[in-house]
Order: sequence, then structure tokens, then C-alpha cells
Amino acid sequence: MTQRSATLNDNPIPVPPFWGAKCIDKVPMKAVLPYINKTALYKFQWGFKTKGYTEEEYRNYIRHEVDPILTRLIEQSDREQIQVAQAVYGYFPCQSQGEQLIIYAKPEGGEERCRFTFPRQTTERKLCIADFFRPVESGEIDVVAFQLVTVGQRASDYARELFAQDNYKEYLYWHGLNAEGAEGMAEFIHKRIRVELGYGREDARELSEMIKQHYRGSRYSFGYPACPNLHDQDKILDLLEAERIKVVLGDEDQLWPEETTSAIIVHHPNAKYFGV
Repeated sequence: MTQRSATLNDNPIPVPPFWGAKCIDKVPMKAVLPYINKTALYKFQWGFKTKGYTEEEYRNYIRHEVDPILTRLIEQSDREQIQVAQAVYGYFPCQSQGEQLIIYAKPEGGEERCRFTFPRQTTERKLCIADFFRPVESGEIDVVAFQLVTVGQRASDYARELFAQDNYKEYLYWHGLNAEGAEGMAEFIHKRIRVELGYGREDARELSEMIKQHYRGSRYSFGYPACPNLHDQDKILDLLEAERIKVVLGDEDQLWPEETTSAIIVHHPNAKYFGV
């Protein structure tokens, strides 16, 4: 076991509003819209590049030509129930032990429900996600949040129908919006968690800045360097009772429906993205 990083564990432990998992059955896409990263959607998903435009010309082009496309799709989605944004999320008592995060069945600890093992950096700060939680030897029980969000199977099916009809432009719009809509829903739920844990007021005032991780703590998605083990999502699905939103872990440890994301939410102020 590599030596634990020098991350401090003297930050106050938030008090969750409840223990266990809660289901949010439906969120209108109009409510998710402010949390969608328009730069990622417009430039990288839809291909509206800045080349050939001055900065002012590009802003005007987006305002008059591209924003109306997004508005049209969001309105159609809510009207026809194409994207059904749902989530399960919750709070669980935990402690760390080396590179492992132990999840307990009860707030006072004791009975172990499951545990996650995370890799440790071999360079830089030698960080590991487990470092951001109180260690077993501290005698203190910490809190970790997990979330699972989806825009539903209907969203994927609708995009595939457009592709099969050779309606490639609309397919591109919907495929991109499905992907970024799921990410926007993840931001929406993460914001709710920060508010419920009592530090949402520390967020950046502008949503565009908040999306750049200008808030306290971090949301780590499985499959990235800090938590690469996709199969660990099976534990999250069990903890959050994912069957309530019809999310399953399929072959090669991929989540279904396709536009679904999971994450571990870390409240420690020093928790930011890092590689290994």
C-alpha cells in the first residue's frame, strides 16, 4: 500500500438530509437546460465551429441560428416525452482504509455494505479518492454521495429512428443533445446534492463557470483515471436501487440506457480532478 497523501481531514463533515437513496422520477428538460454545456454541444457535438467568424459574428450566428435549434428540440422533447430525465441519488456513511472506501449499512458504522478500491497517483501529490474521507483510525464516520442519471431509452430510440430514416441532420442534433442532456442532468443533481449538504452557496454565480468545476468538492465518473473500474458501477446500482429508473449494467460494464452516467460525489474542499 502506497503512503496516503497529505490531504487534510479537518474539514467539517456535512450532515445529509437523509440516509440511503431517493428517486427523482422526472425532471423537465427545460429545467435541465441551464446546466447543459452549450460549448460542448454546439462545437463538438453539432459541429458549429468558430472558423471563418469573428468573435462577434460567431456570437450573433449562435444567437440567431443555433440557439433556436436547441429551443425547438427542448420544447419537442418535453411535449412528446422524448427525453425523460430521471435520477437516483443518495447519501451513505463511510470511512477510508488506505486506497479503499468502506460503505456502511448504518450511520453509526459497524456493518459493512460494500467497499470501493481506487488507484493512487504514483507522481505529483500521490492522491487517491479515498484520501478525501475520514480514515477508520479517526473514529469519525464520514458521508459520501452517489448519483445515477439518465435521459431514458426513448431518447436513444428516437435518435436511431431518425438515422434509419436517413434524417442525418436531425439525428446529429438529437444524438448530441442526448449526450449533453445526460451530462446536464448530472450537473443538475450534483448541484442539488451540494445544496442539501449545505455548501451550495460556495458555487460560482455563473452557470458557465460552475460547469468548469468552480464549486466545492468534485464529481468523479467511473471510467476515468481516478476511478477507472467500470464494474464498480454495479455496487452503485445496488446502493441506489437503480431498477426504479430502469438502469442496468450491461455487457462490458456499460450502463443502459446509453445516455446514462454514474458518479461518486466527494465533499472535501481539496477534491478536484486528477490523473494517475
